[in-house]
Amino acid sequence: MDLSFSAEERAFEKEVRGFIADNLTPEMKRATALTPSVFSDPDIGMAWQRALHKRGWGAPGWPVSYGGPDWTPAQRWIFEAECARAGVPNINVMGVKMVGPVIIGFGSQEQKDFYLPRILSGEDYWCQGYSEPGSGSDLASLKTRAVRDGDHYIVNGTKIWTTHAHHANRMFALVRTNDTERQQDGISFILIDMKTPGITTRPILTIGGDHEVNQVFFDDVRVPIANRVGEEGKGWTYGKYLLEFERGAGIASAKLREALRTISDLAESDVTGRAIDDPDIALRMSEVEVDIDALEMTELRVLSALQTGQNPGAVSSILKLRNSEIRQAVTRLGVDVIGHDALAVEPVRPLYRLNHEPPVPEEILTVVPEYLNGRAYTIFGGSSEIQREIIAKLVLGI
Repeated sequence: MDLSFSAEERAFEKEVRGFIADNLTPEMKRATALTPSVFSDPDIGMAWQRALHKRGWGAPGWPVSYGGPDWTPAQRWIFEAECARAGVPNINVMGVKMVGPVIIGFGSQEQKDFYLPRILSGEDYWCQGYSEPGSGSDLASLKTRAVRDGDHYIVNGTKIWTTHAHHANRMFALVRTNDTERQQDGISFILIDMKTPGITTRPILTIGGDHEVNQVFFDDVRVPIANRVGEEGKGWTYGKYLLEFERGAGIASAKLREALRTISDLAESDVTGRAIDDPDIALRMSEVEVDIDALEMTELRVLSALQTGQNPGAVSSILKLRNSEIRQAVTRLGVDVIGHDALAVEPVRPLYRLNHEPPVPEEILTVVPEYLNGRAYTIFGGSSEIQREIIAKLVLGI
């Protein structure tokens, strides 16, 4: 396994750093640093998406024929690692990294021609309609139903924990189109215009105080059958394909390393009374750093496998599991490092637009919200229990 970068790859690294320096504004960087939730708000994230699109870098991982850059896996790793180190905003992950690859793999030519350019440009902002009340990890039990009526489906039901549905103009959703003995065989994958009559979005405030997720209700919503991706009843296959991208499409170790560096800087500052002098804090930081090193090596092993044409397979579940656990360990450290300041609460969002003096210094404003929001990391995208089952079956052969 060759983990070293070539001279050409080092030149690309320099090119990426130059692009970031030219396009990442101080406002973008500050807003990203003061966003405790998983995704950047669209006004920040989509501005970065447009800059990437203008450069031709809007969709790493997409084939060149659909607008992706002609990058090797190593270049993609360099790009995402440099973006993490610089603190760039998140793009609309659900468009570029989730539904985009599904449309490329299984969509009709008309769907590709219409949706893919709009994802790249940022014209469309997507949300995901998977989970339902009572159907989360057991997603195949979903109840939202789509009944044929001429050249449309009539959709009724509800989706929950729908991230950024209040911002999105489009949703990709799994719906039940048939009752079959095997639940997975009756599910289809459809694309929904969120402005269609009959759709109601209700906010859910998370424990961290953020409005990031929602419950979405469908009451006799008409969706063209032309908006179904692939075959009717094959949605479970397409949905699982999408989840592989959700779990393993990014380079997590670089973001985790930057998050730990931020906590380490706080621990060494007077703001926290030099919390690093506490032996327990220092030991835990060292342990987390080792865990991040191990995760990075696993990501590089996947990179090496991709470069030789191998399929990493169930390793995506290992990456998702460890990323979630390490991220929670980092946020726990953050709360312990700031001590009594963790009791202060700033309820106003977004934090980067406060027009009053916050109760604690700005550099620690996001510590507690990130910790609270981070409790969900071991649940969304497939719970840790599900990931362990996949690893046991497909990696360990148990």
